[in-house]
Amino acid sequence: MPGVRSLLGLPAAALAGAAIAIGVVAGFGGLSGGTTTTVREVLNVPVQQSTTASLRSTAQPLTVHEIYRRSGPGVVQVTSTSRVRRVDPLFAPFGVPQTQTEKALGSGFVIDKAGHIITNEHVVAGTKSVQVSFSNNESMKASVVGVDPSSDVAVLKIDARSRALTPLVLGNSDLIQVGDPVVAIGNPFGLDRSITAGIVSALQRPLTAPNGFTIDHVIQTDAALNHGSSGGPLLDARGEVIGVNSQIQTAGGQGNVGIGFAIPINTVKGVAAQLIKNGRVEHAFLGINGKAVTPAIAKLFHLPSRHGVLVANVCASSGAAKAGLRGSTTNVVVAGESWPVGGDLIVRADGTTVASTDRLRSEVAAKKPGDTVKLTVFRDLKQLTIDVDLGRQPLSPQC
Repeated sequence: MPGVRSLLGLPAAALAGAAIAIGVVAGFGGLSGGTTTTVREVLNVPVQQSTTASLRSTAQPLTVHEIYRRSGPGVVQVTSTSRVRRVDPLFAPFGVPQTQTEKALGSGFVIDKAGHIITNEHVVAGTKSVQVSFSNNESMKASVVGVDPSSDVAVLKIDARSRALTPLVLGNSDLIQVGDPVVAIGNPFGLDRSITAGIVSALQRPLTAPNGFTIDHVIQTDAALNHGSSGGPLLDARGEVIGVNSQIQTAGGQGNVGIGFAIPINTVKGVAAQLIKNGRVEHAFLGINGKAVTPAIAKLFHLPSRHGVLVANVCASSGAAKAGLRGSTTNVVVAGESWPVGGDLIVRADGTTVASTDRLRSEVAAKKPGDTVKLTVFRDLKQLTIDVDLGRQPLSPQC
């Protein structure tokens, strides 16, 4: 069966998870232990989009070799070590748990002269120690500044002379288009640094984070990614990082089949900035599970709007529950697909049309816990405006 896998290189254990909520969920499979982090505060102020677009059209693209020569020295191999207690299967269920040391391999890249490195959260989750290796075989201990399972991003820090570091330039993932050429640099299967080339195959993919929530706006690429590539950079033709490689789609095996996923760098920038400043990230949480309607379903159920998100259920004690949002009273199966009916239909958030769960998540993600979102909903045929005070995202989906 096809699956999504982490790119974490394991001489040991892997990750998995799935769920759906708003904060919402998708499917997870990583590139063998990697983490993604980006620091908005330690980077240059973003250029205005119109200016950036102009530069994009006039800048000369680099060859793959030129990108590798310029950016390769800033890409590292990440080795995380953890201790786990396991029972030998031969003696289960009566065996005594034994403590074992496990190592996981991933990739990462330098983002500033202060020694901060981005990788995937699933590369360093639960680690006891982390080592970072450069292509010159120099290895040093790294500290974990912070991790964010909701975006699969982690920030590490090494104590190194600034002259020895090659920070990569972070680009603007909002400007990439399907068909754009990209390259990925990393350490697949623990091999020394390597580069692969491909294109942006698709945009706006949802991906399940390690904790079961959904990562939105993910980049799909056919650049070859394999176990050990997790946390490495996905770069555009100008050598700017536009994503952090995180997971691959598989078809029965564990190798690359031409479908890889990268966390967009614009997402990573905000997360990394918070991790560096506070050591943690607090995500706003609405507290519903929902499903976007289609025009056909809206017509079939005689809904008052052809777009919107049907509220399936409301998480207890969430902001949505306190504001009085109502979940469905029943489920109706249409052509083999279940639809929640009888609850509220959310059609706008802060005046923005909500035509998908992705759009609703994006509106919530742009806010902080404690902020208020103004929802326009239909309850039966009556239009209501409901102000929801957003809470803090829990450790995992709760409803």
